[in-house]
Amino acid sequence: MKTSPAEILQEYGPFPGIDNVAGVTFDGENVWFASGDKINAFDPKSGKAVRSIDVAAHAGTAFDGKHLFQIAEDRIHKIDPKTGRVLGDIPTPDGGAAGMAWAEGTLWVAQHRARKIHQIDPETGKILRTIESNRFVTGVTWNDGELWHATWEGDESELRHVDPDTGEILQKLAMPPGVLVSGLEADGDRFYCGGGRSGKVRAVRRPKRR
Repeated sequence: MKTSPAEILQEYGPFPGIDNVAGVTFDGENVWFASGDKINAFDPKSGKAVRSIDVAAHAGTAFDGKHLFQIAEDRIHKIDPKTGRVLGDIPTPDGGAAGMAWAEGTLWVAQHRARKIHQIDPETGKILRTIESNRFVTGVTWNDGELWHATWEGDESELRHVDPDTGEILQKLAMPPGVLVSGLEADGDRFYCGGGRSGKVRAVRRPKRR
């Protein structure tokens, strides 16, 4: 298992009026991120903010191709991005939740301090599968059939490619000291990494598939 330094390609932000970035997702055009009391979208080509939705947004964010999913304390809200309306909600796994991703018709939800990732039913919240980690887990993402998650412990963060069946670590990217990852999303050859209290989102080069 190889550990490589993460290559930061670009930094976005900080954005006006936003001092914390939590969950991150991508809708094919814009990057969305949670900032406490709203979800914000920006154009990754220009870096400019394009819109926001006033809704509780405390942790992970995901997009299923049509709807946004947003962790708000102990609930996961399903949101229409066109209107900003909350269409429904399910409970988070016991103990709260941090990062979140959509894949295989299900939600993948990270539990930070429990050091776990759960695959859950988006209609009921039922846990379908659990993967264990040895570090605090923040963001989680699927891309090209690969499951990656972020860790944040002390002042160190990593991006980890893991086997979704066993949790085995296949590859690690080490962020520079003090550069922390709160949320994670992948798009092709890059990751979008939420930067916590830096108020930034960082683009990191994604390794080519083996």
